[in-house]
Amino acid sequence: MMVQLLSKLKPSPSLDAQKKGDTIMKKFTRTLTCILALSTITTVAIADEDAELVINGELSVATKAAAPADSALDELISGWRFRTNETQALQMDDFDNPSFIFIEQGEDLYAKVDGSEGKSCASCHEDVASFEGLKSTLPRHNASSGKLDTMETLVNNCRTERMGAEPWKWSKGKMTAMTSLISLQSRGMPVNVKTDGEAAGAYDLGKELYYTRVGQLDMSCANCHEDNYGNMIRADHLSQGQINGFPTYRLKNAKMNSIHARFKGCMKNIRATPFKEGSEEFRALELYVASRGNGLSVESPSVRN
Repeated sequence: MMVQLLSKLKPSPSLDAQKKGDTIMKKFTRTLTCILALSTITTVAIADEDAELVINGELSVATKAAAPADSALDELISGWRFRTNETQALQMDDFDNPSFIFIEQGEDLYAKVDGSEGKSCASCHEDVASFEGLKSTLPRHNASSGKLDTMETLVNNCRTERMGAEPWKWSKGKMTAMTSLISLQSRGMPVNVKTDGEAAGAYDLGKELYYTRVGQLDMSCANCHEDNYGNMIRADHLSQGQINGFPTYRLKNAKMNSIHARFKGCMKNIRATPFKEGSEEFRALELYVASRGNGLSVESPSVRN
């Protein structure tokens, strides 16, 4: 069939004919690409959903947890269980986990003096291990600002208010390296994000955003991560959209990815205009989505597709 199609693309000295031939060839290439992509769906490696995540042969990480009574999910399942066996294996050994290249960058940044005050992160927080447990509680309400604090806001507040340094961009390399390093200190601890009290308003906003259909495809977060998790979309195995592994190294772009960058990507995929990283909306959505994973273990830094 391929030979028959190619045989129809006869060369012509005419410029118009040449353009027509180029157009046909482009259409043929796109069609062939689609055929090949569809043919791989039946053979794509599916993760072992019964596998257990044990890191370095010693740290057992909970990738399943009982869902609370008010949850729309029957059971909480980490995104790790939806990855291929090969991707799962990368996260099981820190030597193989590509995130640790960026963790080392974070260690260098942690010790680096920056800003008008002549300080580094280590000047106030001598040992990064002192941040153990922080990741598992974020986002959280800040009584002084009246807003939600995320890992990124805490880092930038220290930089601007204590170090006299410029803030880092939300999802750029320096920030994700630092948030990965700090998040690592909580790895294996249960996610325990509070949604009551002063955080209740943000939680309600985040929940509303999660279920609101937007974009040209008229979809919400729940359409993929609640209604269809476990199903295949193209060559991807849909997960519950849990964020206990962020920041995460994505094989797709070979870098550490922030939660808000992932939110933006999802909104673009459904042809919606995304909110800004660090916005009130994305912070509220982060709180709600994080709370949906209460009971799962912090996996940062995880590896995903």
